This record gives sequence, structure tokens and C-alpha cells, in this order.
Amino acid sequence: MDIPDTPAVPVEALTALLDGRWAHIREEARKRMAERGLPDTADLTTEQYRAVVFEEMRALAESGYPTTGFAPEYGGAGDPGGSLTAFEMLGFGDLSVMVKAGVQWGLFGGAIEALGTKAHHDAHLRAMMSMDLPGSYAMTEVGHGSDVQNLRTTATFDGDGFVISTPDESARKEYIGNAARDGKLAVVFAQLIVGGERHGVHALLVPLRDEDGAVLPGVRIEDCGPKAGLNGVDNGRIWFDDVRVPRGALLDRYGSVDADGTYHSPIEGDGKRFFTMLGTLIRGRISVAGAAGSAAKKALAIAVRYGERRTQFEHPDTGAEIVVLDYLAHQRKLLPALATSYALHFAQEEMVSALHDLPEDADRRELESRAAGIKAVGTWHTTRTVQACREACGGAGYLMENQLPRIKADTDVFTTFEGDNTVLLQLVAKGLLTGYQQHIGERGMALFIADQFVETVIERTAARGLIERLVNAVTPRDEETDLLDRGWHIKVFEDREKHVLDTLARRLRRAADPDTDAFEVFNDAQDHALRAARVHIDRIVLEAFVAAIERAPSPLLNRVCDLYALANIEQDLDWFLGHGRFTTARAKAVTGAVNALCRALRPHASSLVEAFAIPDRLIAAPIALGDNHTTVSAARVMGSHGKGESGKAVAR
Repeated sequence: MDIPDTPAVPVEALTALLDGRWAHIREEARKRMAERGLPDTADLTTEQYRAVVFEEMRALAESGYPTTGFAPEYGGAGDPGGSLTAFEMLGFGDLSVMVKAGVQWGLFGGAIEALGTKAHHDAHLRAMMSMDLPGSYAMTEVGHGSDVQNLRTTATFDGDGFVISTPDESARKEYIGNAARDGKLAVVFAQLIVGGERHGVHALLVPLRDEDGAVLPGVRIEDCGPKAGLNGVDNGRIWFDDVRVPRGALLDRYGSVDADGTYHSPIEGDGKRFFTMLGTLIRGRISVAGAAGSAAKKALAIAVRYGERRTQFEHPDTGAEIVVLDYLAHQRKLLPALATSYALHFAQEEMVSALHDLPEDADRRELESRAAGIKAVGTWHTTRTVQACREACGGAGYLMENQLPRIKADTDVFTTFEGDNTVLLQLVAKGLLTGYQQHIGERGMALFIADQFVETVIERTAARGLIERLVNAVTPRDEETDLLDRGWHIKVFEDREKHVLDTLARRLRRAADPDTDAFEVFNDAQDHALRAARVHIDRIVLEAFVAAIERAPSPLLNRVCDLYALANIEQDLDWFLGHGRFTTARAKAVTGAVNALCRALRPHASSLVEAFAIPDRLIAAPIALGDNHTTVSAARVMGSHGKGESGKAVAR
């Protein structure tokens, strides 16, 4: 396939589109983070690293960073979308600082604000924002991570207040950020027991340490110790030995207990109340997805810069050494990942805007599902991309000074915190199946799918109209359609989603039979459920990219979107071939088109990563900061003769 030359786009114009609605927040973050740079933590002990991160937190608090999302009456700006965007930008810096900020102001502070009432807000929000009150978010237990509804820690009302207990070893709080060193107060999730009756999981404020930092009686804390990454975060284990807290310690927006032991809740049913409580904390997953995206962008910026400078082997005709990014294999490593980063960026931006604009009393289920899915897909993308970037930089990419090993270690856990990705995709699949079951009997599959494709939370009427026009314009004969036809891309993604969901629903229908083990039926179809969730999110991400291009038409971004769509299809060619969607010739043509798009985007690779506008003080990798740095770094890797022991260059 021959693709015409694509006109260049000024980097500033790309940055303006990427910065979007909260451009001022992004610019403020770049300025603030560039002034401080990355903390030098390479040779520090774990305790020293934690102390540095704590000071970085103090500096963030003094800068006003944490106030963005909280209510104005407590000194905040009341801008939740701005807060999520500011957190996303922290992903360009030291990721221990980012995670500790997420624990302090996102989870701990967010829980007090979302689950508490005015008394809790008055007592704690200002001190929480200023870092005078470091806190923890104690949800996960060693025996119950994803299964939060069945946590075993108990909070028993005894007439004066609540007694917090860890009944057995499986109920100890595990991997709790801010617990091992700094936390003074924790939001503890426990089974609420009043008058012998259980009311499900609720959150209470439980002191951990006194003003001098000494652990309080009845509280036991153990350091989790060194981790594969993020060692600036003080993760700890917590046990509660009948710790008494006052009645006002209960965060009582959704459940309260009178002095006489009467329980009240505005929501009937423990299950519904539980999911409403967790739904108010949706920001955590959106935050992780955004920060993971920033880490992937930083890795790509380092690898593309290095790939533009590093040469390897002579050209057979000219004798000049070839820049490694001119090799198709190298382009294949980096450019589809770069295209996916762009696609996920626009999906993230759309999701942040949706949460920001959502009325407080609105149904959040569709947005919660979307946040779960994009968090899963986005963090897996980061894990793969950082590894590809490390390999693309060869031996140089293995040096700590070039940041990639640190990014790799620090982001690896993103796939399992704030929700294990596999579990999150099952939640997405469950939501799709619930909608299917509600509609299919009375309305039929076609109308159900139409409903699914009408956004219930995110208003994109103009983009939806565009998408429908593009799909309707596609010729019925796929083999005759241009592989770069955007309508064909959307049609293929939609058709895949419809087919996977329909066949999944038919497989699970057996679970309703009286003699059938419902668990075994679902367990046997679990891989199918995960695929349904994944292709649903893929379609959402593609449509977000299409909507972004509609706002700011660009031939270059059209090509990037082409690469995202076709690379996604190529990864799933076994499904398309196995289900008769493509002929063998069409499948080969898709691979040829991906190669052609990589070649077409090669001249624009630098512009596409520079558009992220990551300050050099945050890039901080010698191989990505100019020829002098590259020469020094290469010499360190290859030795005085530029060769490894085998006589071949070690660095790529």
C-alpha cells in the first residue's frame, strides 16, 4: 500500500489539542514540575527515599496542587476535572510522589469528602490538604482484595461508639499506602455491626498515630518492606485489636447510627448501598489510567528521541550508518504504541469531562464501567509500551540513569492496584450483560445494540452523528473498502463487539437451567466475557479518537488514528479470520497497511512525542537529551571501543 505524504503539523498545534479543556492546569503543572525537576533518589536507602518523597508532598501542598478538586468553602477550587488532570501530569515525574499524592488527596481525602458529612469536612479537609494530617485508605485485606464486599474487619457499635477489630489474620489490612511511616489517620473499611445485625461495609475514621508519630495502643503496623518499585511509598500492614472510636468516626453520608443504636440509610439494601459508596470513589481508577498514560508517553518520548539519534550498520548504497528508527522493525515497536497512547489520551479526556459535568445525583453506572475498562486497557498498554521502549533502547535503556528501568518497575503494579485488571474487565462484561438481559427479550438484539451505542453519560451527539454517517457510507462488500476508510474501521469494531456480546449471552443462557451449575457455566465462558469487555472498550477508545479529530481536523492525526485502528485489528486477526470476517488476502492486506502507516508516520515521530510537551528536566534521560549526552551514555554501555564482549554493539 502506498500512502501519500502526510503534511506536517506544528508541534504547538498538537499540544494545544492534547491539552484540551484543562490546558491551564497542564501548563501550570509543567512549570511547577520543571522548576523542581526529578528528585535524585538513585543511591538512597528506602527510608531516605521515603523522606524525600514526603518533602515533595509538602512542596506539592504548598504549591496549592491538592486544593484544585476540593470544595471552595475549605480552600479548594471545586474543579474535579482539573484535579484529575493535575494528577495525570504527576505521571511525568517521580511515580512514588504520584502514588503517595493519590493516596493522600485522592483516596484518603476523597473518601472523607465523598463519604463523610459536614462535621467530617470541617474537622479534617483543610489539614488533609496541607499535609498536616497525613492519612491512609485502609480497604484491602490480605484475604480480600477485589472482593471488597466480603471484607472481614469489623466495626461493632457498643452504645458509646465503635470497636474496630481484626478477627483473624486474613482480615489484616494489607499494602496500605502511608501506613508504614507517615499516616496519622486512616479511612478504614469494615463490616458495620449494630445490635448484632450486619449492615455491610462502611468507612470509619480510625487514628493510627499520635502527634509525635507514635503508633497508638491497639493498633499494630508492620512495614511491607522493599517492593519491585515505588519504594518512596510507605506501604504497611495494619491490625486493629479492639480499637475504640467515637460514634462520629463513622463516615455517615450513606449510613448513620443514632446514640440509641438505630441504624439509618437513605439507600435500602446493603448491596445497593455498598455499590453507591464505591461509586463515589470512581476518581481513583480514572486517576490511575491518566497517570499510567503519562508514564507511557514519557517512555515513548525517551525511546523515539534515542531512535532518532542512534545509528546501527551501514547503508549498502551510501555507506552512511542507518538511524535505527528508519528500520521498519523499530518503527513497529514504537509507532503503534504511540498511536494507541494518542487514542487512550482522548478517551481519558472524554472520561474526565464526563465526570466533571455529571450531576451529583446522576446514575454513574455507565461511567463506572467505562472507568474500569479504560483503567484496565490503559495500564496494560503502559506495561507493554514501557517494555518495548526499554528494548528499543538496548543496553542504554537498561541503565537507571535513562529512566526506563525505573518507569518499568514503578508502573508494573498499576495493572493490579485500584482494581485488578482482569476483575475490572469482568465488571465491564457484567454491565454489558445486564443491559443485554434487560432489553433482549422485549426489544431484540438490534435495538439493544443501538441503545448501547447511544451514550448515556457522555454527551457526544455531534460525534455520534458523524460516526453513523461514516458507517452508513461503507460499501457492503468489505473486500472492496479502502483499508484507511474510517467508517470501515468503526464498522469492524462495532461488528466485532456485537458478535462477541451476542455469543457470550447465548453461552451464559444455560446458567438459568435448574440442573446447571451457574458458576461452572460462567467460569467456562470467562475468557469470552473478558474479550467482550475488551472489544467494547476498544470501540469506545476509537470513537473518542474520531471525536477529537472532528474537533480539530488534521491529516496527521487521521493517519495516527488509522494506525491505532489497523494495529488493533491486526492484533486480533485470528478472531477475524476464525469468524469469517476476513479472507486471508484481506488479513495480509491489514498487515501491509500497518507497515505502510509506520513508514508514513516515521517523519512525524519526533513531532508526535514532542507534542506531549514533557519538560526536559522530567525526561531526565541522557540518551534523550542531546548528542553529547548520547555519546557519553553510549560510551558507558559499550566500553572504550564501543563493542561488547561479543564484538557486537550492545546498545541498539
